[in-house]
Amino acid sequence: MLLRDPFATAGAVILLLVGATAVFGPLLVGDLATKQDLMFANEAPFNPANGWEYILGSDSLGRSMLARLVVATRTTLLVALPAVLVAMVIGSLWGVWAGYHRGARENVSMRIADVIMSFPSLLLAVVVLYVFNPSIANIVLILAITRIPIYLRTARAESAELQSRTFVDAARTFGARPNAIIRRHVVPIIAPTILTLATLEFCYVMLAESSLSFLGIGIQPPDVSWGLMVAQGRQYLQTAWWLSILPGLAIVITAIAANMLAAWLRIATDPAQRWRLTLPGRKRFIHRLPVRKMAAAAAATDASSARTTRADTEPTPLQEKQ
Repeated sequence: MLLRDPFATAGAVILLLVGATAVFGPLLVGDLATKQDLMFANEAPFNPANGWEYILGSDSLGRSMLARLVVATRTTLLVALPAVLVAMVIGSLWGVWAGYHRGARENVSMRIADVIMSFPSLLLAVVVLYVFNPSIANIVLILAITRIPIYLRTARAESAELQSRTFVDAARTFGARPNAIIRRHVVPIIAPTILTLATLEFCYVMLAESSLSFLGIGIQPPDVSWGLMVAQGRQYLQTAWWLSILPGLAIVITAIAANMLAAWLRIATDPAQRWRLTLPGRKRFIHRLPVRKMAAAAAATDASSARTTRADTEPTPLQEKQ
């Protein structure tokens, strides 16, 4: 089904390349990311004469932009993926528990979610990271906390609707415990929705980390991330545009790929919509009849309709005799 959607396939391929780059890239070009050559500073990209390591140019200290982008990929994913996973696990389980049991548990959980969501997530992250040390662990922790209410509210709504379904009532009648019902019957049904939401939240968390690094309270040197590269290159936009544009393009392309895959995943995991992905590809050309043939066909259709109408309105011999 994935191959039938070219956009989703392209998004999956891009995300696989990004993941492979984050895992294996620093092992291959990690030394080039810190190697400085002031005589080779701010070299323009796409010049084969500079060698493959400088195919994307160099920064103000003569470091390879290609190597720095590769290393920054790992740092960006080390922040985005753990934050999404922590928020998804905690928020989803909490929401399922609150939605299934309802009552005071649901009310208290929703009020806590409202309190967290009442603060702008990015502003809250700025305040907390300004007070504490802006390390990778703190960034992951604060981004995860600010995204927990999204999963909590979604899982609570799905679980509250499912707890009154017939199959849940049947399991409860046969003596199944609440935890067993949640684990075997509720969680598998809401998992596709949560997974699709997590794919979209990955884009938000990645952009939030880039924004924090751009403001100077995210990833700190000597570590490097895409957002930090954009921040460091903004003062050279008129003379060395590639210092900010290339990491910015990496952020945009990765976010678009994740959104395209999330759109496909939403349909693929929905039994009511999955049939759309099994249809054959649409025809590129629509064959149209010539004008004369269309007119002749329309005239024949009108004549047939007229004969049918006249036959229906004329009396039969039996009706005339009567």
